Amino acid sequence: MPEPLRDAERSGAPLPFGVAEVTGPSMVPTLHHGDRLLVHYGARVRPGDVVVLRHPFQQDLLVVKRAVERREGGWWVRGDNTYAGGDSTDYGTVPDELVLGRVRLRYRPRGTGQRSPLALAGWALSAARPVLSARVPSRRLRAR
Repeated sequence: MPEPLRDAERSGAPLPFGVAEVTGPSMVPTLHHGDRLLVHYGARVRPGDVVVLRHPFQQDLLVVKRAVERREGGWWVRGDNTYAGGDSTDYGTVPDELVLGRVRLRYRPRGTGQRSPLALAGWALSAARPVLSARVPSRRLRAR
């Protein structure tokens, strides 16, 4: 199942950045349900990058996946969670015009039960992290 994102309004923004929210498990352990993403729209995509794209069959649905490799006709994308599905193994390569941008930063919102100073400190140290490109785009490919 694809991982939909709710995309923030970008109209009239001076920079090509936007915020999106992750729903679904397809990018676990890199991204989790509820994470917020800083997306650089129109950025150059390289193998290993986490990208936001339009679903090839349902173009009003945005998904986040890892760009594994460039193939004829577009990008081959995979989720980091082997068991979630909803990637190029289901719908093939994704044309370039459907790849919208590259994810630069992940932000985890504070949990409602985090009130102790220790819990707040732990959240503050791990809330915002850059989303880095994988040197080897897929752990599954590396294992074979």
